[in-house]
Amino acid sequence: MRNIRELIKLSTEFLEKKGVSHARRVAEELLAALLNQKRLELYFDYDAPLEENEVAKYRKWIKRKGDKEPLAYILGDVEFLGLNLKVTSETLIPRQETEILADLVVKSLPMDPCIIWDLCTGSGCLGLAIKNKRADCSVILSDISGNALAVARENALLNELAVEIVEGDLLEPFNGKKCDVLVCNPPYITQDEYEGLEDEVRLYEPKKALLGGIDFYERLSLELPPFLNSGAKLFFEIGAGQGDFLHALFNQSHWKQKRCEKDWAGHDRFFFLEYHPETE
Repeated sequence: MRNIRELIKLSTEFLEKKGVSHARRVAEELLAALLNQKRLELYFDYDAPLEENEVAKYRKWIKRKGDKEPLAYILGDVEFLGLNLKVTSETLIPRQETEILADLVVKSLPMDPCIIWDLCTGSGCLGLAIKNKRADCSVILSDISGNALAVARENALLNELAVEIVEGDLLEPFNGKKCDVLVCNPPYITQDEYEGLEDEVRLYEPKKALLGGIDFYERLSLELPPFLNSGAKLFFEIGAGQGDFLHALFNQSHWKQKRCEKDWAGHDRFFFLEYHPETE
């Protein structure tokens, strides 16, 4: 029977040969997840043997990781701002930057209950994290992908969050409705950027949820006003270097309080603005 020490050593060597970054840590994280432990707890009983069925499952996971599959897809879930979210190959893996955006949105919400839309929701991470912090607000998740929405729906149930889920292309499901707050993390990567993505992202995460460039922002700048209540706040996640373009794109006089904020790496990452119609 293999023990923890041996499995970590052998798996680390295998992953290093496959060119996996931080191979030992990855091997430890997978084994800890298999044993339902924290990673550091593995060292409390480093020579503990594993059952053959556990070893077999771990080897399958290590092989998948050796093929550059993202850890989140292998394990099937991620932590996101206090929530446990299911992820599949139908959805992007929620990033730390999107956690930052969700936190910024929550801190910017009005005190009174409001209507919040999460466009291009994917796994539902943004809208669900906001709903978790503001149960009094009405939150609607939308996406063009029915498969992604199935994951978002499951995440809402798993975390016991009451949200509405609608399917359609961008603003199409909201005809005749208006919101007070809109959040959107659309596909914003350009074709050139896509070709340069690391294998874990390019080979496994859904291309349609990544590739879009500026197209979605151009549509939103033109189509949004009829869907917004006066004073509505908008929050976008954007690509590195797109801040100046969005400032110029949302140039109509009804767009106010425009600002771009950077992520921890110093790249453009978030764009905020408000809607104030001319009749005010």
